[in-house]
Amino acid sequence: LFLTLAQAPGGLSCFALPRVLPGGERNPIRFMRLKDKLGNRSNASSEIEYDHATGWLVGEEGAGVRTIVEMVNMTRLDCVIGSASGMRTALVLATHHARHRRAFGAALLDQPLMRNVLADLTIESEAATTAMLRLAGANDRAVRGDEGESALRRLALAVTKYAVCKRAPMAAGEALECLGGNGYVEDFDLARIYRELPLLSIWEGSGNVAALDALRAMAREPHTVDAFFAEADLAVGADRRYDEALARLKKELTSFDDIELRARRVVEQLALVFQGGQLVRHAPAAVADAFCATRLAGDWGHAFGTLPAGLDLDPILERAASGL
Repeated sequence: LFLTLAQAPGGLSCFALPRVLPGGERNPIRFMRLKDKLGNRSNASSEIEYDHATGWLVGEEGAGVRTIVEMVNMTRLDCVIGSASGMRTALVLATHHARHRRAFGAALLDQPLMRNVLADLTIESEAATTAMLRLAGANDRAVRGDEGESALRRLALAVTKYAVCKRAPMAAGEALECLGGNGYVEDFDLARIYRELPLLSIWEGSGNVAALDALRAMAREPHTVDAFFAEADLAVGADRRYDEALARLKKELTSFDDIELRARRVVEQLALVFQGGQLVRHAPAAVADAFCATRLAGDWGHAFGTLPAGLDLDPILERAASGL
């Protein structure tokens, strides 16, 4: 069954098109070609034509985008789940290699710089997973009619989809480097993960689309902003750096001058605050401390493996090893 947008007398509308009609005959949907994709080859994508196909109206005529966006919300959650899962898998594979590969007389996992890289990747994975689980819970409660959770999902899912799906390919690339040349060989799983993850940033609205959709939600549905900050305020007082980041974010949103130009910056800040709030409330202290120090306080570089001195990496690396 396909959901598609098509023009109707009342405007662009949403239709459900079955592959097989109720009488058993095939709906006249022509598959023109399969796309030769970079990755995701086991999941075929095609270009199609409808040749007098039968479709059933879903929702009101002219309200196609508003109707289909409910599906988009679900599949955006899929993108976040897939990205978080891919990051976790890549981290586990890199950690496994570092535990068993020896160089300069010691396991890679015991080398200071490799520990820094793997701990940083763990923080990224933990943040993505924690945010994803919160959004999955919000989605379940929204489906059951919880309006507050629905409002939170509307904005938090858009910003998390943007941020997590952007970071996942970078994390996969860094994990691939942990294996050296072997990471770039098809005999290992990381090459496939490296190809798969960029697609999740493109699906259901690539970076600009997701960022602008978050702005649209804030402008047209201000209750989503209220729900977002109500959630963020639950973590106030747990970590000074989080509190300061939340205050900076609220200040950033006091002005909407050049807001489209600043869209990615604003959405990234929203996503980091959302992740940070979940971590300081629910994650082990070492993970939350490292996240706040490096993602919220600004004491970090642009590459993974730039954690500052003084952080307790042992419990963080134990989190990475727990998947082995």
